[in-house]
Amino acid sequence: MIEIEIPGFQVLLLYHLVLDYNGTLAVNGDLIEGVKSRLNKLVDSLDIHVVTADTFGKATHALDGMDCRVIILPPGNQAAAKADYVRQLGGQATIAIGNGRNDQLMLEQAALGIAVLGEEGAATATIMAADVVVRDVFSALDLLRNPRRLVATLRS
Repeated sequence: MIEIEIPGFQVLLLYHLVLDYNGTLAVNGDLIEGVKSRLNKLVDSLDIHVVTADTFGKATHALDGMDCRVIILPPGNQAAAKADYVRQLGGQATIAIGNGRNDQLMLEQAALGIAVLGEEGAATATIMAADVVVRDVFSALDLLRNPRRLVATLRS
Protein backbone atom coordinates (compact mmCIF):
# COMPACT_ATOMS: atom_id res chain seq x y z
CA MET A 1 0.00 0.00 0.00
CA ILE A 2 1.06 3.57 -0.67
CA GLU A 3 -0.39 6.30 1.53
CA ILE A 4 -0.20 9.87 0.30
CA GLU A 5 -1.70 12.83 2.15
CA ILE A 6 -2.26 15.67 -0.30
CA PRO A 7 -3.31 18.93 1.39
CA GLY A 8 -6.51 20.33 -0.08
CA PHE A 9 -6.99 17.22 -2.25
CA GLN A 10 -7.34 14.01 -0.26
CA VAL A 11 -5.57 11.22 1.59
CA LEU A 12 -4.89 8.41 -0.86
CA LEU A 13 -4.65 4.81 0.37
CA LEU A 14 -3.56 3.00 -2.78
CA TYR A 15 -3.41 -0.77 -3.16
CA HIS A 16 -3.71 -1.32 -6.92
CA LEU A 17 -1.92 -0.03 -9.99
CA VAL A 18 -3.77 -0.53 -13.29
CA LEU A 19 -1.85 0.18 -16.47
CA ASP A 20 -2.63 0.24 -20.15
CA TYR A 21 -0.09 -1.63 -22.29
CA ASN A 22 0.21 -0.19 -25.81
CA GLY A 23 1.23 3.46 -25.79
CA THR A 24 1.82 3.39 -22.04
CA LEU A 25 4.18 0.49 -21.28
CA ALA A 26 4.96 -0.41 -24.88
CA VAL A 27 5.56 1.06 -28.32
CA ASN A 28 4.37 -0.99 -31.31
CA GLY A 29 3.64 -3.81 -28.87
CA ASP A 30 7.22 -3.98 -27.58
CA LEU A 31 7.74 -3.32 -23.88
CA ILE A 32 9.80 -0.17 -23.38
CA GLU A 33 13.24 -1.05 -22.06
CA GLY A 34 13.51 -0.33 -18.35
CA VAL A 35 9.78 -0.64 -17.62
CA LYS A 36 10.08 -4.10 -16.04
CA SER A 37 12.68 -2.96 -13.53
CA ARG A 38 10.60 0.12 -12.61
CA LEU A 39 7.47 -1.99 -12.14
CA ASN A 40 9.39 -4.56 -10.09
CA LYS A 41 10.30 -1.79 -7.63
CA LEU A 42 6.58 -1.27 -6.96
CA VAL A 43 5.40 -4.87 -6.48
CA ASP A 44 6.01 -4.80 -2.73
CA SER A 45 3.74 -1.75 -2.41
CA LEU A 46 1.03 -2.30 -5.04
CA ASP A 47 -0.81 -5.08 -6.82
CA ILE A 48 -0.04 -4.50 -10.49
CA HIS A 49 -2.60 -5.10 -13.24
CA VAL A 50 -2.08 -4.58 -16.98
CA VAL A 51 -5.41 -4.23 -18.79
CA THR A 52 -5.09 -4.16 -22.56
CA ALA A 53 -6.71 -4.80 -25.91
CA ASP A 54 -3.25 -6.14 -26.86
CA THR A 55 -3.39 -4.66 -30.35
CA PHE A 56 -0.06 -6.25 -31.34
CA GLY A 57 -0.54 -9.54 -29.46
CA LYS A 58 2.69 -9.19 -27.47
CA ALA A 59 1.65 -8.18 -23.94
CA THR A 60 1.51 -11.59 -22.25
CA HIS A 61 4.89 -12.67 -23.57
CA ALA A 62 6.53 -9.29 -22.84
CA LEU A 63 5.33 -9.35 -19.22
CA ASP A 64 6.13 -13.02 -18.66
CA GLY A 65 7.87 -13.53 -15.33
CA MET A 66 6.57 -10.27 -13.85
CA ASP A 67 4.57 -10.23 -10.65
CA CYS A 68 1.51 -8.74 -12.31
CA ARG A 69 -1.87 -9.76 -13.64
CA VAL A 70 -2.33 -9.35 -17.41
CA ILE A 71 -5.93 -8.97 -18.59
CA ILE A 72 -6.53 -9.16 -22.35
CA LEU A 73 -9.82 -7.50 -23.22
CA PRO A 74 -12.05 -8.85 -25.99
CA PRO A 75 -13.01 -6.57 -28.87
CA GLY A 76 -15.85 -4.24 -28.06
CA ASN A 77 -16.29 -1.44 -25.61
CA GLN A 78 -12.84 -1.54 -24.07
CA ALA A 79 -13.15 1.85 -22.41
CA ALA A 80 -16.09 0.57 -20.35
CA ALA A 81 -14.30 -2.73 -19.66
CA LYS A 82 -11.25 -0.92 -18.30
CA ALA A 83 -13.43 1.33 -16.13
CA ASP A 84 -15.37 -1.70 -14.84
CA TYR A 85 -12.10 -3.43 -13.95
CA VAL A 86 -10.95 -0.44 -11.89
CA ARG A 87 -14.38 -0.18 -10.27
CA GLN A 88 -14.29 -3.89 -9.30
CA LEU A 89 -10.86 -3.49 -7.70
CA GLY A 90 -12.12 -0.46 -5.80
CA GLY A 91 -11.48 2.77 -7.63
CA GLN A 92 -10.82 4.67 -4.38
CA ALA A 93 -7.77 2.42 -3.79
CA THR A 94 -6.48 2.37 -7.37
CA ILE A 95 -4.01 4.28 -9.52
CA ALA A 96 -4.67 4.13 -13.27
CA ILE A 97 -2.09 5.00 -15.91
CA GLY A 98 -2.86 5.26 -19.62
CA ASN A 99 -2.70 7.33 -22.76
CA GLY A 100 -5.44 6.25 -25.15
CA ARG A 101 -9.03 7.34 -25.54
CA ASN A 102 -10.05 3.93 -24.21
CA ASP A 103 -8.22 4.79 -20.95
CA GLN A 104 -10.27 7.90 -20.15
CA LEU A 105 -12.97 6.17 -18.12
CA MET A 106 -10.53 4.09 -16.07
CA LEU A 107 -8.61 7.26 -15.14
CA GLU A 108 -11.91 8.83 -14.06
CA GLN A 109 -12.76 5.79 -11.90
CA ALA A 110 -9.37 5.70 -10.18
CA ALA A 111 -8.45 7.65 -7.06
CA LEU A 112 -5.38 8.80 -8.97
CA GLY A 113 -5.38 8.99 -12.77
CA ILE A 114 -2.12 9.59 -14.61
CA ALA A 115 -1.99 10.28 -18.35
CA VAL A 116 1.22 9.45 -20.20
CA LEU A 117 2.37 11.41 -23.26
CA GLY A 118 4.62 8.71 -24.73
CA GLU A 119 5.64 8.23 -28.36
CA GLU A 120 2.03 7.63 -29.39
CA GLY A 121 0.88 10.82 -27.71
CA ALA A 122 -2.23 10.92 -25.56
CA ALA A 123 -5.92 11.40 -26.30
CA THR A 124 -7.20 14.81 -25.24
CA ALA A 125 -10.14 13.26 -23.37
CA THR A 126 -7.73 11.09 -21.37
CA ILE A 127 -5.56 14.07 -20.50
CA MET A 128 -8.66 15.93 -19.29
CA ALA A 129 -9.67 12.94 -17.13
CA ALA A 130 -6.25 12.68 -15.49
CA ASP A 131 -5.19 14.14 -12.17
CA VAL A 132 -1.62 14.37 -13.46
CA VAL A 133 -0.10 14.36 -16.96
CA VAL A 134 3.51 13.20 -17.39
CA ARG A 135 5.90 12.95 -20.31
CA ASP A 136 6.47 9.18 -20.16
CA VAL A 137 5.80 6.01 -18.20
CA PHE A 138 9.06 6.35 -16.27
CA SER A 139 7.92 9.71 -14.90
CA ALA A 140 4.58 8.15 -13.90
CA LEU A 141 6.17 5.22 -12.10
CA ASP A 142 8.73 7.46 -10.42
CA LEU A 143 5.89 9.57 -8.99
CA LEU A 144 4.69 6.46 -7.17
CA ARG A 145 8.14 5.78 -5.76
CA ASN A 146 8.52 9.43 -4.71
CA PRO A 147 5.03 10.47 -3.55
CA ARG A 148 6.15 13.91 -2.37
CA ARG A 149 6.27 14.81 -6.07
CA LEU A 150 2.53 14.10 -6.24
CA VAL A 151 1.97 16.24 -3.18
CA ALA A 152 3.80 19.12 -4.83
CA THR A 153 1.72 18.77 -7.99
CA LEU A 154 -1.74 18.14 -6.53
CA ARG A 155 -1.91 20.18 -3.32
CA SER A 156 -4.10 23.26 -3.33
